[in-house]
Amino acid sequence: MNASHEVTFDDDNSCYSNILHIGILTTENVHVAADIISAVEFSVSGELLATGDKGGRVVIFQREPERKRRPYLRGEYNVYSTFQSHEPEFDFLKSLEIEERINKIRWLPHQNPAHFLLSTNDKTVKLWKISERDKRAEGYNLKEEDGRVREPFRITSLRVPVVLPMELTVEASLRRTFANAHTYHIHSISVNSDHETYLSADDLRINLWHVEITDRSFTIVDIKPANMEELTEVITAAEFHPQQCHTLAYSSSKGSIRLCDMRAAALCDNHAKFFGEPEDPGSRSFFSEIISSISDLKFSRSGRYMLTRDFLSVKVWDLHMEARPVETYQVHEYLRAKLCFLYENDCIFDKFECCWNGSDSAIMSGSYNNFFRLFDRNSQRDITLEASRDANKPRATLKPRRVSMGGKRQRDEVSVDSLDYSRKILHSAWHPTDNIIAVAASNSLYIFQDEVN
Repeated sequence: MNASHEVTFDDDNSCYSNILHIGILTTENVHVAADIISAVEFSVSGELLATGDKGGRVVIFQREPERKRRPYLRGEYNVYSTFQSHEPEFDFLKSLEIEERINKIRWLPHQNPAHFLLSTNDKTVKLWKISERDKRAEGYNLKEEDGRVREPFRITSLRVPVVLPMELTVEASLRRTFANAHTYHIHSISVNSDHETYLSADDLRINLWHVEITDRSFTIVDIKPANMEELTEVITAAEFHPQQCHTLAYSSSKGSIRLCDMRAAALCDNHAKFFGEPEDPGSRSFFSEIISSISDLKFSRSGRYMLTRDFLSVKVWDLHMEARPVETYQVHEYLRAKLCFLYENDCIFDKFECCWNGSDSAIMSGSYNNFFRLFDRNSQRDITLEASRDANKPRATLKPRRVSMGGKRQRDEVSVDSLDYSRKILHSAWHPTDNIIAVAASNSLYIFQDEVN
């Protein structure tokens, strides 16, 4: 951790009336594209936080133990382990370069002293074991202490090996490699509630894997048409239900969600439920289909709701009501007038993530200018915060940010014409139980927490 700050919300304008503590974890070279964070994920317990970057590295942070004299630092995370998960590859048959970029990270439930996580790039999913070692064995008979094998004729006596304490080290070891199952780029992985299977999804197919079997998988969703010219939509995100191991959902580029039940058939091409909002013909434009594409899908922790993110909004869907979302929150409605500009610079294709808090009472998603938005579902209040090293001084008070649509601008407002579209919060995660938030901005990871009195 190389910086710490505090932010406060105004009671009248925020969905929380407490203080957040910020920590910034960053690499030194801002200009190296490989250092840009591309995935953020808390472990099931929240004690570990993993990030993946475009260089194929995974960095794991561990939560510091709470101290009685400094309870306000209970959201402080420090580096626990760093390892290279993926390397760049080349598909010689297709003359295609496969980037090492980490697209998604998912933790498996913690069942023994070691931790397990899945990480994926465009083509290959890997299962990693993260374990600690604080003892070493000495007194080998067949090899020297430095590891060299001893000549048999030099062995004149037998020794009893002993175990000695050593400095704690954290090891990341590759346990499984799941490859050669996707023609297109993998954009989603999700661990099932049975803790034995997981899914991986690309634009046209969803595959089901067993964590112990690497040489085969089962295609459970296949929307590839016989003639690719007839293709009208693609899969954009997929996730298992948090309690029902037979239920999964996937979203499409047309803004719809399909709920599938694996008990009905081995191939889930026929969905059990279809969630979609009818489009208003009067508001249709050239950009309508692009901005309605869903970039992220998350089940609530209770399993009753689904959260989706499109370009301009986040929506909450009740699994018992397919016709329309029960809640819609505008993330940056002021950009609707800027869609032509965003289309020209390709920002309109950015894929923002969204997440729930531990009690399903609040949601979060990112925006441009390093802004991210919090929405309180109970009070219907929202707040905009900025993750910025320059704007935040150590232990300073940070007020909510507001965007001016035009005309006379207030002192604390930012003009919509001065937003920096190269600074964006695409990846974020919320602690499973506590009010601790992690957001990635370029190569920096910002950690927020609520105040402890």
